[in-house]
Parts: sequence; structure tokens; C-alpha cells
Amino acid sequence: MAALGWLTPRRRSATARSVLAGEASAEAARTSSQEAEAPPSPDKEEAEFPVRGDDRAAAFFDLDNTVMQGAALFHFGRGLYKRKFFDTRDLIKFAWQQAWFRLAGVEDPDHMQDARDSALSIVQGHRVSELKAIGEEIYDEYMAERIWPGTRALAQAHLDAGQKVWLVTAAPVEIAQVIARRLGLTGALGTVAESIDGVYTGRLVGEPLHGPAKAEAVRALAAAEGLDLSRCAAYSDSHNDIPMLSLVGHPYAVNPDAKLRRHARQMDWRLRDYRTGRKAAKVGIPAAAGVGAVAGGTAAAIALHRRRR
Repeated sequence: MAALGWLTPRRRSATARSVLAGEASAEAARTSSQEAEAPPSPDKEEAEFPVRGDDRAAAFFDLDNTVMQGAALFHFGRGLYKRKFFDTRDLIKFAWQQAWFRLAGVEDPDHMQDARDSALSIVQGHRVSELKAIGEEIYDEYMAERIWPGTRALAQAHLDAGQKVWLVTAAPVEIAQVIARRLGLTGALGTVAESIDGVYTGRLVGEPLHGPAKAEAVRALAAAEGLDLSRCAAYSDSHNDIPMLSLVGHPYAVNPDAKLRRHARQMDWRLRDYRTGRKAAKVGIPAAAGVGAVAGGTAAAIALHRRRR
């Protein structure tokens, strides 16, 4: 992919692959944003921000543990297992990664990379259209009930003010676009998997949209959309997203991990916490014990881990 010419100047702290991933994600987001269908508006909560009618402002929301409880990629893996895309051994691996994610309450780059590698190998050779259709079903099965109402209300406040709202996530862009459309958002920036003639090759364009790559995607999209980042807002739970949060004039730490909470306090950023109990949120396995095979897989993985110690 040729470098896009509308990027603003930057201090190049990101790698070339981060820039490529950001540009590819921004291009995919702009291409698909016109397909969004707005559902009925949820109940709103009072907000001090945003400024109504500021069309040079927009909002960027991280997905995992910010908009939705848990990691979208793991829920996607559950749905693919149900549809026989992979076997029980792979399910246990996905389930253990999700359990670790919920227990630790933070993103670990090695765990996330491992999960993305697994997902890429699973979808290789499948058609993009097939995965999009499955993504719609998986959203209804596993994701819809996990949306944080408080964060959803923040996003709606930006929409009601006439601003565009984008998800920014390391999850596959096709899944991110499904979630954005279901929530009535403008679109999504996500990890772009390479496809040829509509079939996945098993490779990425650039690298996963994580850390600095997210900031590059937001920068690229803002330039293309004519946005003033100093008037934009960004929301995330993870210290990995400090590069993205630092780009905008209105950064919010939502359900923050410990590192982000400390950084937000030092920088006087606004904080929002929608977890019913912070301790429970950090150590709790999903409350619904009857989540079928994944719950069993999680238990099995934990048991295996204990036996190996």
C-alpha cells in the first residue's frame, strides 16, 4: 500500500509499520462509515462536554474494557469455535487468554499478539464477506450485553452534539465496523488483515492497531476529515493508549488500569469508572457460569496451569 499523502507532520516515535497500520485502518474506516445505521438512542447522561455544533471535533473510543467488557477478539474466537472454525485445544488457548485478561485487568502485548496470530491462522483462506456475516451473529450472541451503558452514553452525547464518533481498536476492522454500526457510531478504526480478491491471506497490513499505531490511525483520519485534534476527545481504559489520548485536547481515562489512572491524575485528565466494583472487575471471571464451552475451557485451562506449577 502506498503511503497516504494527507498525513500531518509528526515526531516519528511510531515505527513505519505502525504508520502503515494506522493509514490502512483510517482508509478502511472512511470507506465504510457511510454504511452506518443509527439505532434508537439510549438514555443519555448529563455531560459537561462536548460542544454542540463543533464540526471540527470528533470522539475516538477504545473498545476493549472501555466500550465493552472484555476483549472483542476473544468473544470473536468463541463465536468461531461454535461454528467449527477450530478445535477444543485452540478454544482452551483462547479461553485462558481471556481469563488472564479479565484477571489482570490490563492488556499484555505478548498475549494480545498471540491471540491475533491465532485468529489470523484461523481465518486464512476464508472470504471477508463470510467473516462479516458471522461477526453480525457473534455481536448478538456475545457482545451486545457487554456494552458499558455509561460509555455508550458518552458516545451518544458526541453524536447528539453533531460530531462523528469512531471506535479505535486492535480487533479486526470488520468486527469493529459491525460493533460501531450496531451502536450507531460513525465507523471504526481496527487492525486490517490483508485480503486478495476478497479472501484473507493470513497476513496483516502493517501491524496490529495497538499503542502507537492507534495514534497514527487517529492522526491520519483527523487529517482526512479536516478535524482539529485539540478540539477532539479520546477515551480508553489502557495505558497502552496514552499515545492516542495525548493527541487530543480532551482525553478521558475510562475504567482505567493502574498505570493509566496514575498518568491521568498526573496530567489532570478526566476519569470515568463504570465498573460496579473495581476490585471485582479486576479479579472476576464472567458471572454467567453457563457460557457453555468457553467457561468449561477456561476452567480446564486454569486446572492445567495449576497442575503444571
